[in-house]
Amino acid sequence: MAQGQYYVPHTAKWPIVGSIGLFIMMLGAASWLNGAAFGPWLTLAGSVIVLVMIFGWFADVIRESQQGLYNQAVDISFRQGMIWFIFSEVMFFAAFFGALFYARVLSVPWVGGEGTGAMTNELLYPQFDATWPTAGPANLGGGFETIPAFGLPLLNTLILLTSGLTITLAHWALKKAQRGALIGWMIATVVLGIVFLYLQATEYVHAYQDLGLTLGSGIYGSTFFMLTGFHGLHVTLGTIMLIVITLRCMAGHFSKKQHFGWEAVAWYWHFVDVVWLGLFVFVYVL
Repeated sequence: MAQGQYYVPHTAKWPIVGSIGLFIMMLGAASWLNGAAFGPWLTLAGSVIVLVMIFGWFADVIRESQQGLYNQAVDISFRQGMIWFIFSEVMFFAAFFGALFYARVLSVPWVGGEGTGAMTNELLYPQFDATWPTAGPANLGGGFETIPAFGLPLLNTLILLTSGLTITLAHWALKKAQRGALIGWMIATVVLGIVFLYLQATEYVHAYQDLGLTLGSGIYGSTFFMLTGFHGLHVTLGTIMLIVITLRCMAGHFSKKQHFGWEAVAWYWHFVDVVWLGLFVFVYVL
């Protein structure tokens, strides 16, 4: 393929397969939340279709890349696509951080009687103590305790920061064509990601069983589990991506000059690290 020629892929079935899978998965999830007996099974079926789409589509892209069908123009388009994807993820988490800010800085004090909320407080919630954390005026979910910041959350912060270092060292090894060091640092990054997920699952079990902190614990519980839960989902996806590119490193798929598939995952992992730092500060510490 000429250097200035842009590669046009063959007609692919994967976009329509992915659309069908996502539709079935979301229909199943909505049915599940509304108590339909078939909801879990429909969600599972949609999830399986989406996974098949992901593996099939990425297998095609990897195969085309290994066949030398991509040039600099395609590489640039991949980079632009990944930048926009990460930007969309930034906006996704910005919405939830915004909800936390609105509830904590504006809504809770207003319901507690500050500003123009004095009349609302006097008529509806005269006994409400506008302090954070709170389950709200109705005390939804009952009493709860919060998770100390300088326990498992701090340990998880150190783990993610360390994983950012190990993947950077892996990138250095890749650019130096040191395959052994690359694979070693990638395995270390994968292990750190798995340990983070295990500790977060342990934290969730402790919150539900011992602290009374659940998704139903008012505004604090909902914002806490939305932010940390969606971040945990992103760490899960990132860890799966790390495992895939580690296997590709073992297969010798990347060179020191052409390895954007590897770089894209590294960008995503660094994004996950940065989001967690924001979570640690604004959810656990402050």
